Amino acid sequence: MEIHFVDGNGADFHLPVNPEEIRITRDKALETILILSLGEFDLPAGERVKEIAFSSFFPAVYDSGYCNYSNLPDPQEAMNRLTRMMNDKKPVRLIITDTAINVLVMLSAHHSTFRGGEPGDVYFDVTARTWRDMKVHTLNSAGSGTSSTDSSRTDTKPKAKTYTVKSGDSLSKIAKLELGSSAKWQQIYSLNKGTIGSDPNKLKPGQKLVLPS
Repeated sequence: MEIHFVDGNGADFHLPVNPEEIRITRDKALETILILSLGEFDLPAGERVKEIAFSSFFPAVYDSGYCNYSNLPDPQEAMNRLTRMMNDKKPVRLIITDTAINVLVMLSAHHSTFRGGEPGDVYFDVTARTWRDMKVHTLNSAGSGTSSTDSSRTDTKPKAKTYTVKSGDSLSKIAKLELGSSAKWQQIYSLNKGTIGSDPNKLKPGQKLVLPS
């Protein structure tokens, strides 16, 4: 079993040490109402967000007995990376191999501990809550009744950057200006072959080209 956090840019944060256990909390949401002379009643109020929690540590020194890989991240930087994930407003994908867990989550809590006698190691507790797209209700065109529609699905990937061709442009020139190297013109052509056509040298002003991320 291995634990990975993958952000919208595809950056994989592979935890170096597996936790001893992973706790998954599933609660049923209930709304309690009081009816006079009848007492209290619990009514179902929808599904609660699941919580996934575990504890582990970032070792300062590699040990083949418990480390998943030898090129360990700096414990302080690894701790800060978890903190940045927690403070980010976008969900990350939590993957726990050998289990069915492969879901978008928000890190809701992250606690760090430094223990005497173990200099450099950073122990941590993490709580993740499964991400759920919000549903909104809107009036239909007739102005009566409601229809339920999903809001735009959460997209953790950055939007593709585009470039509008100008007179005198070439793929190598665009690659140099936008990507920093004229040698990357083939990457642009590969993404836009349907727009440009069979000849990469025949660009037309006004064409919109998708640039590699």
